Amino acid sequence: MELNVSVENIQALVLGGHGDTMVPIARYTTVSGIPLSHFLPQDRIDAIVDRTRKGGGEIVKYLKTGSAYYAPSLAVAEMVESVVKDKKKILPCAAYLEGEYGINDLYFGVPIKLGTNGVEEIIEIDLTDEEKEMIKGSEAAVRTVVDLIQL
Repeated sequence: MELNVSVENIQALVLGGHGDTMVPIARYTTVSGIPLSHFLPQDRIDAIVDRTRKGGGEIVKYLKTGSAYYAPSLAVAEMVESVVKDKKKILPCAAYLEGEYGINDLYFGVPIKLGTNGVEEIIEIDLTDEEKEMIKGSEAAVRTVVDLIQL
């Protein structure tokens, strides 16, 4: 919307849980392979990151009766296709981490390679110190939710 281009041209990366503690990694966001920073100044990127974090609440406000369903449904269809057709797509998924990103014993949103064998690889990207701190905050929030539902 901000760039007036097709959403199909945008590749973005968000780590962690959903909501205010999600960690959009804007420096990995591209428009047909071109870094987002080529198109937008940092203050606009920061505003988009903030809106991304609050997007779930925004959707609930408009729907009035529940949460989003279109994006999760589309994501499930893409995951199923990657498994059934062994596409080995790199997708953002909640994967069980055993030390990746410094996190143990927790399902957490990270990029993975998904194929017939399920999660075939957890892709660990380099993070800045600030991004690592945001990951710790998101991990704490996810653990709090897990504790609340007593898994």
